[in-house]
Amino acid sequence: MRMRLVGGAALGLATVLVLSSCGSGASEGGGDQAADGGQVTLKMVAADYGDGPGKPNSGENFWKGVVDEFQAANPNIKVDVQVINWNDIDKQVATMIQNGQVPDILQTGDYSGFVADGLLHKVDEVLSPEVSGDMLQKFAEFGKVDGTAYGIPFVSSARALFYNKDLFEKAGVAEAPKTWDELKAAAEKLKASGVSQPFGLPLGQEEAQAESFLWMLGNGGGYKDDAGKWAINSPQNVETFTYVKGLVDAGLTTPNPGTKDRKTVWEDFGAGKVGMVNGGPMSIPIFDAAGLKNYGVAPIPGKTGPLDTTLGVMDWIMAFNKNGRAEEIKKFFDFFYTGSAAEKISETYKLLPVTNGGIEKLSGDEKLKPFLDALPNASFYPFQDEKWAELNPAIKQTIGGAVKDDPAAVLGELQKTAEAG
Repeated sequence: MRMRLVGGAALGLATVLVLSSCGSGASEGGGDQAADGGQVTLKMVAADYGDGPGKPNSGENFWKGVVDEFQAANPNIKVDVQVINWNDIDKQVATMIQNGQVPDILQTGDYSGFVADGLLHKVDEVLSPEVSGDMLQKFAEFGKVDGTAYGIPFVSSARALFYNKDLFEKAGVAEAPKTWDELKAAAEKLKASGVSQPFGLPLGQEEAQAESFLWMLGNGGGYKDDAGKWAINSPQNVETFTYVKGLVDAGLTTPNPGTKDRKTVWEDFGAGKVGMVNGGPMSIPIFDAAGLKNYGVAPIPGKTGPLDTTLGVMDWIMAFNKNGRAEEIKKFFDFFYTGSAAEKISETYKLLPVTNGGIEKLSGDEKLKPFLDALPNASFYPFQDEKWAELNPAIKQTIGGAVKDDPAAVLGELQKTAEAG
């Protein structure tokens, strides 16, 4: 899963992008009433969890199945879905909104940037009490701004360390590392045995904020301190990135990690080129597709011991209020969460549910168990802070430089961005 961010007008994009429609033929205006006897059309924009257009697990294929089933049960409501890849969805949605082409439904990585502009329905306007009551409470709380819920948890994930058991055995590494120094020692042995990427380190724009946060957590750091103040350039974080830079300089990681996205590194792990990598349940289909079977899953190493927390990630679905389609949106949302659709997305992409009922259904899946067990103690991005809408893209674009250049300087610039305005 990708924790992605759309900041709405806060992104301040001036360039008009050419938008391509996917799925079932999205209309320009969204939410318009069709000419055929009162049928309502909902415009939905969704992120692609699959491998892109034309692939069996593409977002277009997933949503077509969901929409076809929904429309069969609700013939007066049509849902046009436009699927956009994670690298482009932030900018394209911001441009849509600036051009007045506001969708009715958006499924992506963040909702908070739209709240200040008054663009979203409250959750209780578009989700039934029965469905709201089944949501994992800790997750649902993160959908609130100033005590009012606007974001609906869509899917979730947690992270752990994957390691290639065959490469470990060949290199003489007995077990998964628990500390940074143990990780370094294992990486050195893997390198000596011929592994080209002892530790996979994706700090490219796809999800640099996640990999960075996991390393920060290992040293008691994070994006904010315990008082809720931005602390990106804290001494702990500078120390963390200085240590990681040492691994990079020693050739113990993915080369040029600031240019590498997680999908590429996960594919390399599946191909047997990487000894260790941080990942989540959504990594598993990639490893399975590559034929990798002999791997282990362990807690993520920290400076002095394994993390007692991990990164918890939620993606969100939300409803825009411009087109006045609350009743129709509620029917679609209730259908998604109470039917087979939410379970299918977990099965297809190995993402974790956000409802108690969904967790119960997957409790017997051994591959997902380490991640399901990690969810209760997970730590989250500070996405309830409206500043995160601006900060997250900046992190994705620049934090990879902290393991190439001066860590303190790179983190210091991000701290300035967080504190500006």
